[in-house]
Amino acid sequence: MIGKGFPIGRLFGISIRMDWSWLFILLLITWNLTFVFNRVRPEWNAGLSWGMALLAALLFFSSVLAHELAHSLVAKSQGLPVHNITLFLFGGVANIQREPDSPKNEFLIAIAGPVTSLVLGFALLLLGTGGLITAGQIGLPVTGVGDLSPLNTMLLWLGSVNIFLAIFNLIPGLPLDGGRVLRSILWAITNNLRTATRIASFVGQAIAWIMIVAGIVMAFGVRIPFLGTGFINGIWLVFIGWFLNNAAMQSYQQVEIKDILEGVTVSRLMRQDPPTVEPDCKISDLVHTHLMGTDDQAFPVLEQERLVGIVTLDDIRRVPRAEWDTVRVQEIMTPSQNLVTSFPNEDASKALEKLIQRDVRQLPVVRPDGFNNAPELLGLLRRRDIMRWMQIHPDRAGNSRGPG
Repeated sequence: MIGKGFPIGRLFGISIRMDWSWLFILLLITWNLTFVFNRVRPEWNAGLSWGMALLAALLFFSSVLAHELAHSLVAKSQGLPVHNITLFLFGGVANIQREPDSPKNEFLIAIAGPVTSLVLGFALLLLGTGGLITAGQIGLPVTGVGDLSPLNTMLLWLGSVNIFLAIFNLIPGLPLDGGRVLRSILWAITNNLRTATRIASFVGQAIAWIMIVAGIVMAFGVRIPFLGTGFINGIWLVFIGWFLNNAAMQSYQQVEIKDILEGVTVSRLMRQDPPTVEPDCKISDLVHTHLMGTDDQAFPVLEQERLVGIVTLDDIRRVPRAEWDTVRVQEIMTPSQNLVTSFPNEDASKALEKLIQRDVRQLPVVRPDGFNNAPELLGLLRRRDIMRWMQIHPDRAGNSRGPG
Protein backbone atom coordinates (compact mmCIF):
# COMPACT_ATOMS: atom_id res chain seq x y z
CA MET A 1 0.00 0.00 0.00
CA ILE A 2 3.00 2.25 0.48
CA GLY A 3 5.31 2.82 -2.45
CA LYS A 4 9.08 2.90 -2.24
CA GLY A 5 9.09 6.69 -2.52
CA PHE A 6 12.16 8.74 -3.24
CA PRO A 7 14.97 9.70 -0.82
CA ILE A 8 15.03 13.22 0.59
CA GLY A 9 17.85 12.87 3.12
CA ARG A 10 19.25 10.97 6.11
CA LEU A 11 18.91 11.54 9.85
CA PHE A 12 20.80 9.55 12.50
CA GLY A 13 21.86 7.12 9.78
CA ILE A 14 18.24 6.47 8.72
CA SER A 15 17.13 7.11 5.14
CA ILE A 16 14.16 9.48 4.94
CA ARG A 17 11.92 8.83 1.94
CA MET A 18 8.79 10.43 0.56
CA ASP A 19 5.99 8.61 -1.21
CA TRP A 20 4.24 10.47 -4.03
CA SER A 21 0.95 10.27 -2.13
CA TRP A 22 2.47 12.70 0.39
CA LEU A 23 2.13 15.52 -2.15
CA PHE A 24 -1.62 14.95 -2.31
CA ILE A 25 -2.13 15.18 1.46
CA LEU A 26 0.20 18.19 1.64
CA LEU A 27 -1.99 20.03 -0.85
CA LEU A 28 -5.17 18.89 0.90
CA ILE A 29 -4.01 20.08 4.33
CA THR A 30 -2.79 23.39 2.86
CA TRP A 31 -6.08 23.97 1.05
CA ASN A 32 -8.16 23.09 4.14
CA LEU A 33 -6.06 25.21 6.48
CA THR A 34 -6.30 28.19 4.16
CA PHE A 35 -10.07 28.21 4.57
CA VAL A 36 -9.75 27.71 8.34
CA PHE A 37 -7.38 30.67 8.61
CA ASN A 38 -9.70 32.78 6.42
CA ARG A 39 -12.55 32.01 8.81
CA VAL A 40 -10.78 32.63 12.12
CA ARG A 41 -8.53 35.44 10.85
CA PRO A 42 -10.60 37.30 8.21
CA GLU A 43 -8.20 40.25 8.37
CA TRP A 44 -5.46 38.17 6.70
CA ASN A 45 -5.02 38.61 2.97
CA ALA A 46 -5.01 35.61 0.62
CA GLY A 47 -1.21 35.48 0.34
CA LEU A 48 -0.75 35.36 4.11
CA SER A 49 -3.44 32.70 4.56
CA TRP A 50 -1.98 30.44 1.86
CA GLY A 51 1.60 31.03 3.02
CA MET A 52 0.89 30.23 6.68
CA ALA A 53 -1.20 27.21 5.67
CA LEU A 54 1.62 25.79 3.55
CA LEU A 55 4.19 26.42 6.29
CA ALA A 56 1.91 24.79 8.87
CA ALA A 57 1.42 21.73 6.63
CA LEU A 58 5.18 21.34 6.14
CA LEU A 59 5.82 21.70 9.87
CA PHE A 60 3.08 19.17 10.57
CA PHE A 61 4.93 16.60 8.50
CA SER A 62 8.11 17.54 10.35
CA SER A 63 6.21 16.61 13.50
CA VAL A 64 5.19 13.31 11.90
CA LEU A 65 8.84 12.71 11.04
CA ALA A 66 9.81 13.41 14.68
CA HIS A 67 7.16 10.88 15.77
CA GLU A 68 8.60 8.19 13.49
CA LEU A 69 12.18 9.09 14.40
CA ALA A 70 11.31 8.46 18.05
CA HIS A 71 10.16 4.92 17.15
CA SER A 72 13.27 4.38 15.03
CA LEU A 73 15.84 5.65 17.51
CA VAL A 74 14.42 3.54 20.34
CA ALA A 75 14.42 0.53 18.00
CA LYS A 76 18.05 1.17 17.02
CA SER A 77 19.02 1.50 20.68
CA GLN A 78 17.72 -2.06 21.12
CA GLY A 79 19.72 -3.41 18.19
CA LEU A 80 16.86 -3.51 15.68
CA PRO A 81 17.86 -2.31 12.20
CA VAL A 82 15.75 0.49 10.73
CA HIS A 83 15.75 0.53 6.93
CA ASN A 84 14.04 3.87 6.37
CA ILE A 85 11.21 6.22 7.29
CA THR A 86 8.65 6.95 4.60
CA LEU A 87 6.26 9.89 4.60
CA PHE A 88 3.05 9.07 2.75
CA LEU A 89 -0.67 9.77 2.47
CA PHE A 90 -1.58 8.85 6.06
CA GLY A 91 1.48 10.33 7.76
CA GLY A 92 4.62 8.26 8.13
CA VAL A 93 5.92 4.77 8.81
CA ALA A 94 9.24 3.55 10.20
CA ASN A 95 10.49 0.44 8.40
CA ILE A 96 11.88 -1.56 11.33
CA GLN A 97 13.42 -4.73 9.91
CA ARG A 98 12.26 -7.26 12.48
CA GLU A 99 10.01 -7.71 15.49
CA PRO A 100 11.30 -6.69 18.94
CA ASP A 101 12.84 -9.42 21.09
CA SER A 102 10.61 -8.93 24.13
CA PRO A 103 7.32 -7.34 25.25
CA LYS A 104 9.26 -4.63 27.08
CA ASN A 105 11.14 -3.63 23.92
CA GLU A 106 7.89 -3.63 21.95
CA PHE A 107 6.25 -1.35 24.52
CA LEU A 108 9.14 1.12 24.56
CA ILE A 109 9.29 1.35 20.77
CA ALA A 110 5.52 1.78 20.47
CA ILE A 111 5.08 4.39 23.20
CA ALA A 112 8.00 6.55 22.04
CA GLY A 113 6.05 8.04 19.13
CA PRO A 114 2.92 9.21 21.01
CA VAL A 115 5.03 10.57 23.88
CA THR A 116 7.07 12.60 21.39
CA SER A 117 3.89 13.97 19.78
CA LEU A 118 2.41 14.89 23.17
CA VAL A 119 5.58 16.70 24.26
CA LEU A 120 5.73 18.55 20.93
CA GLY A 121 2.04 19.39 21.12
CA PHE A 122 2.09 20.95 24.57
CA ALA A 123 5.38 22.73 23.86
CA LEU A 124 3.92 24.29 20.70
CA LEU A 125 0.75 25.32 22.53
CA LEU A 126 2.79 27.03 25.22
CA LEU A 127 4.91 28.79 22.62
CA GLY A 128 1.91 29.87 20.61
CA THR A 129 -0.68 30.91 23.17
CA GLY A 130 0.61 30.50 26.68
CA GLY A 131 -2.03 27.83 27.34
CA LEU A 132 -5.11 29.10 25.46
CA ILE A 133 -6.93 25.96 24.28
CA THR A 134 -10.55 25.98 23.05
CA ALA A 135 -12.46 23.79 20.63
CA GLY A 136 -12.38 24.38 16.90
CA GLN A 137 -11.91 22.90 13.46
CA ILE A 138 -8.90 20.60 13.18
CA GLY A 139 -7.92 21.63 16.71
CA LEU A 140 -7.71 25.33 15.84
CA PRO A 141 -9.73 27.57 18.17
CA VAL A 142 -12.35 29.70 16.47
CA THR A 143 -12.51 32.16 19.37
CA GLY A 144 -9.89 34.00 21.33
CA VAL A 145 -7.26 34.22 18.57
CA GLY A 146 -7.85 37.78 17.41
CA ASP A 147 -4.81 39.12 19.26
CA LEU A 148 -2.46 36.35 18.16
CA SER A 149 0.18 36.93 15.52
CA PRO A 150 0.20 34.74 12.37
CA LEU A 151 3.09 32.73 13.84
CA ASN A 152 1.27 32.14 17.12
CA THR A 153 -1.92 31.14 15.29
CA MET A 154 0.04 28.56 13.32
CA LEU A 155 1.79 27.26 16.45
CA LEU A 156 -1.57 26.87 18.15
CA TRP A 157 -2.81 24.68 15.30
CA LEU A 158 0.41 22.65 15.25
CA GLY A 159 0.24 22.06 18.99
CA SER A 160 -3.37 20.95 18.86
CA VAL A 161 -2.88 18.65 15.90
CA ASN A 162 0.17 16.98 17.50
CA ILE A 163 -1.87 16.21 20.61
CA PHE A 164 -4.64 14.82 18.39
CA LEU A 165 -2.01 12.74 16.52
CA ALA A 166 -0.80 11.25 19.82
CA ILE A 167 -4.32 10.45 21.02
CA PHE A 168 -5.34 8.91 17.69
CA ASN A 169 -2.22 6.73 17.59
CA LEU A 170 -2.97 5.43 21.09
CA ILE A 171 -6.19 3.75 19.87
CA PRO A 172 -5.59 0.13 20.99
CA GLY A 173 -5.58 -1.68 17.66
CA LEU A 174 -2.89 -2.66 15.17
CA PRO A 175 -1.23 -1.11 13.22
CA LEU A 176 -1.53 1.99 15.45
CA ASP A 177 0.92 2.58 18.28
CA GLY A 178 -1.80 1.82 20.79
CA GLY A 179 -2.24 -1.54 19.11
CA ARG A 180 1.46 -2.27 19.56
CA VAL A 181 1.19 -1.24 23.22
CA LEU A 182 -1.75 -3.62 23.58
CA ARG A 183 0.22 -6.35 21.81
CA SER A 184 3.17 -5.89 24.17
CA ILE A 185 0.87 -6.32 27.17
CA LEU A 186 -0.81 -9.41 25.67
CA TRP A 187 2.60 -10.79 24.69
CA ALA A 188 3.79 -10.44 28.28
CA ILE A 189 0.64 -12.20 29.54
CA THR A 190 0.49 -15.03 26.98
CA ASN A 191 4.23 -15.39 26.28
CA ASN A 192 3.22 -15.84 22.63
CA LEU A 193 3.79 -13.13 20.04
CA ARG A 194 1.49 -14.71 17.48
CA THR A 195 -1.45 -14.92 19.88
CA ALA A 196 -0.87 -11.33 21.01
CA THR A 197 -0.66 -10.16 17.40
CA ARG A 198 -3.85 -11.99 16.46
CA ILE A 199 -5.84 -10.34 19.25
CA ALA A 200 -4.41 -6.86 18.64
CA SER A 201 -5.01 -7.29 14.91
CA PHE A 202 -8.64 -8.30 15.53
CA VAL A 203 -9.16 -5.21 17.70
CA GLY A 204 -7.56 -3.08 14.98
CA GLN A 205 -9.86 -4.51 12.32
CA ALA A 206 -12.92 -3.94 14.54
CA ILE A 207 -11.94 -0.29 15.06
CA ALA A 208 -11.29 0.09 11.33
CA TRP A 209 -14.77 -1.19 10.50
CA ILE A 210 -16.29 1.20 13.04
CA MET A 211 -14.51 4.02 11.18
CA ILE A 212 -15.77 2.76 7.84
CA VAL A 213 -19.38 2.56 9.03
CA ALA A 214 -19.10 5.97 10.73
CA GLY A 215 -17.68 7.46 7.55
CA ILE A 216 -20.54 6.10 5.46
CA VAL A 217 -23.08 7.51 7.93
CA MET A 218 -21.31 10.90 7.91
CA ALA A 219 -21.33 10.94 4.12
CA PHE A 220 -25.14 10.74 4.25
CA GLY A 221 -25.38 13.79 6.49
CA VAL A 222 -25.43 12.33 10.00
CA ARG A 223 -23.37 14.27 12.53
CA ILE A 224 -21.15 12.17 14.79
CA PRO A 225 -19.66 13.68 17.98
CA PHE A 226 -16.00 14.73 17.61
CA LEU A 227 -16.06 13.70 13.92
CA GLY A 228 -18.68 16.01 12.44
CA THR A 229 -20.51 15.33 9.20
CA GLY A 230 -20.24 15.87 5.47
CA PHE A 231 -19.52 13.84 2.36
CA ILE A 232 -15.80 14.66 2.11
CA ASN A 233 -15.12 14.01 5.81
CA GLY A 234 -17.08 10.77 5.63
CA ILE A 235 -15.26 9.44 2.58
CA TRP A 236 -11.93 10.39 4.13
CA LEU A 237 -12.82 8.43 7.30
CA VAL A 238 -13.84 5.44 5.19
CA PHE A 239 -10.50 5.61 3.38
CA ILE A 240 -8.59 5.72 6.69
CA GLY A 241 -10.61 2.78 8.03
CA TRP A 242 -9.92 0.76 4.89
CA PHE A 243 -6.20 1.42 5.19
CA LEU A 244 -6.11 0.48 8.89
CA ASN A 245 -8.09 -2.71 8.25
CA ASN A 246 -5.65 -3.88 5.57
CA ALA A 247 -2.63 -2.94 7.68
CA ALA A 248 -4.05 -4.80 10.71
CA MET A 249 -4.48 -7.97 8.64
CA GLN A 250 -0.97 -7.64 7.24
CA SER A 251 0.49 -7.28 10.75
CA TYR A 252 -0.87 -10.68 11.68
CA GLN A 253 0.09 -12.28 8.38
CA GLN A 254 3.71 -11.15 8.80
CA VAL A 255 3.99 -12.82 12.20
CA GLU A 256 2.25 -15.94 10.89
CA ILE A 257 4.70 -16.18 7.98
CA LYS A 258 7.62 -15.81 10.38
CA ASP A 259 6.25 -18.68 12.49
CA ILE A 260 5.82 -20.93 9.46
CA LEU A 261 9.41 -20.26 8.34
CA GLU A 262 10.90 -20.53 11.84
CA GLY A 263 13.95 -22.81 11.80
CA VAL A 264 13.82 -23.24 8.01
CA THR A 265 17.08 -22.47 6.23
CA VAL A 266 17.54 -21.23 2.69
CA SER A 267 19.34 -24.46 1.72
CA ARG A 268 16.07 -26.39 2.25
CA LEU A 269 14.11 -24.16 -0.11
CA MET A 270 16.58 -23.04 -2.76
CA ARG A 271 16.74 -24.46 -6.24
CA GLN A 272 20.06 -26.20 -6.70
CA ASP A 273 21.79 -26.15 -10.08
CA PRO A 274 19.49 -23.51 -11.61
CA PRO A 275 19.82 -22.87 -15.37
CA THR A 276 22.63 -20.38 -16.04
CA VAL A 277 23.97 -18.39 -18.99
CA GLU A 278 27.31 -16.94 -19.99
CA PRO A 279 28.03 -13.19 -20.23
CA ASP A 280 28.55 -13.23 -24.02
CA CYS A 281 25.27 -15.05 -24.72
CA LYS A 282 23.08 -13.16 -27.21
CA ILE A 283 19.61 -12.10 -26.09
CA SER A 284 18.07 -14.10 -28.96
CA ASP A 285 19.85 -17.27 -27.79
CA LEU A 286 18.79 -16.61 -24.20
CA VAL A 287 15.15 -16.28 -25.24
CA HIS A 288 14.95 -19.24 -27.61
CA THR A 289 17.29 -21.66 -25.82
CA HIS A 290 16.67 -20.92 -22.15
CA LEU A 291 13.47 -18.91 -21.74
CA MET A 292 10.95 -20.39 -24.16
CA GLY A 293 9.30 -23.57 -22.98
CA THR A 294 10.17 -23.02 -19.30
CA ASP A 295 8.75 -21.08 -16.39
CA ASP A 296 12.14 -19.60 -15.49
CA GLN A 297 12.27 -15.79 -15.35
CA ALA A 298 15.80 -15.24 -14.01
CA PHE A 299 19.16 -16.70 -14.96
CA PRO A 300 22.40 -16.38 -13.00
CA VAL A 301 25.27 -15.32 -15.25
CA LEU A 302 28.43 -17.37 -14.70
CA GLU A 303 31.95 -16.83 -15.93
CA GLN A 304 34.50 -19.51 -15.09
CA GLU A 305 32.02 -21.01 -12.61
CA ARG A 306 31.71 -17.71 -10.73
CA LEU A 307 28.61 -15.53 -10.40
CA VAL A 308 29.10 -12.25 -12.29
CA GLY A 309 25.46 -11.15 -12.46
CA ILE A 310 21.86 -12.12 -13.07
CA VAL A 311 19.59 -11.48 -16.04
CA THR A 312 15.79 -11.46 -15.76
CA LEU A 313 12.78 -11.39 -18.02
CA ASP A 314 12.32 -7.70 -17.14
CA ASP A 315 15.86 -6.99 -18.41
CA ILE A 316 15.04 -8.69 -21.70
CA ARG A 317 11.83 -6.72 -22.14
CA ARG A 318 13.76 -3.47 -22.06
CA VAL A 319 15.74 -4.46 -25.16
CA PRO A 320 14.05 -3.74 -28.54
CA ARG A 321 13.28 -6.93 -30.46
CA ALA A 322 15.39 -5.77 -33.41
CA GLU A 323 18.50 -5.73 -31.20
CA TRP A 324 18.24 -9.23 -29.74
CA ASP A 325 20.80 -10.62 -32.19
CA THR A 326 23.45 -8.04 -31.27
CA VAL A 327 22.96 -7.27 -27.59
CA ARG A 328 24.61 -9.68 -25.15
CA VAL A 329 23.65 -10.68 -21.63
CA GLN A 330 26.56 -8.83 -20.01
CA GLU A 331 25.16 -5.54 -21.37
CA ILE A 332 21.79 -5.84 -19.63
CA MET A 333 22.46 -8.02 -16.56
CA THR A 334 22.63 -6.75 -12.99
CA PRO A 335 26.30 -7.14 -11.92
CA SER A 336 27.02 -9.36 -8.92
CA GLN A 337 28.28 -6.42 -6.83
CA ASN A 338 24.80 -4.86 -7.11
CA LEU A 339 22.93 -8.02 -6.18
CA VAL A 340 21.40 -8.86 -2.83
CA THR A 341 22.36 -12.45 -2.09
CA SER A 342 21.52 -15.12 0.42
CA PHE A 343 23.47 -17.92 2.10
CA PRO A 344 22.59 -21.59 2.64
CA ASN A 345 22.31 -21.32 6.43
CA GLU A 346 20.36 -18.05 6.44
CA ASP A 347 16.85 -18.13 7.89
CA ALA A 348 14.23 -18.28 5.15
CA SER A 349 12.28 -15.49 6.88
CA LYS A 350 15.27 -13.14 6.56
CA ALA A 351 15.66 -14.08 2.90
CA LEU A 352 11.97 -13.31 2.34
CA GLU A 353 12.49 -9.87 3.91
CA LYS A 354 15.28 -9.24 1.40
CA LEU A 355 13.04 -10.27 -1.48
CA ILE A 356 10.27 -7.93 -0.35
CA GLN A 357 12.54 -4.97 0.42
CA ARG A 358 14.28 -5.11 -2.96
CA ASP A 359 11.06 -6.06 -4.78
CA VAL A 360 12.73 -8.93 -6.64
CA ARG A 361 11.53 -12.45 -7.36
CA GLN A 362 14.73 -14.34 -6.60
CA LEU A 363 18.00 -14.26 -4.63
CA PRO A 364 21.23 -15.93 -5.73
CA VAL A 365 22.49 -18.22 -2.95
CA VAL A 366 26.27 -18.02 -2.68
CA ARG A 367 28.97 -19.57 -0.55
CA PRO A 368 29.35 -17.58 2.71
CA ASP A 369 33.05 -16.88 2.09
CA GLY A 370 32.45 -15.63 -1.44
CA PHE A 371 32.53 -11.90 -0.73
CA ASN A 372 34.62 -11.01 -3.76
CA ASN A 373 33.27 -9.61 -7.00
CA ALA A 374 32.55 -13.09 -8.33
CA PRO A 375 31.22 -15.38 -5.56
CA GLU A 376 30.50 -19.06 -6.03
CA LEU A 377 26.85 -19.78 -6.87
CA LEU A 378 25.20 -22.56 -4.87
CA GLY A 379 21.57 -22.10 -5.90
CA LEU A 380 18.67 -19.75 -6.49
CA LEU A 381 15.95 -18.92 -3.98
CA ARG A 382 12.69 -17.76 -5.56
CA ARG A 383 9.63 -16.23 -3.94
CA ARG A 384 7.49 -19.05 -5.25
CA ASP A 385 9.75 -21.59 -3.51
CA ILE A 386 8.98 -19.91 -0.19
CA MET A 387 5.26 -19.62 -1.00
CA ARG A 388 5.12 -23.31 -1.93
CA TRP A 389 6.74 -24.26 1.38
CA MET A 390 4.17 -22.24 3.31
CA GLN A 391 1.33 -23.86 1.36
CA ILE A 392 2.65 -27.32 2.15
CA HIS A 393 3.38 -26.58 5.84
CA PRO A 394 0.55 -24.29 7.07
CA ASP A 395 0.37 -26.22 10.34
CA ARG A 396 3.86 -25.16 11.40
CA ALA A 397 2.55 -21.78 12.61
CA GLY A 398 0.13 -23.47 14.96
CA ASN A 399 2.93 -25.49 16.53
CA SER A 400 5.28 -22.56 17.18
CA ARG A 401 5.98 -21.51 20.73
CA GLY A 402 6.13 -18.03 22.11
CA PRO A 403 9.47 -16.38 22.82
CA GLY A 404 11.07 -17.12 26.14
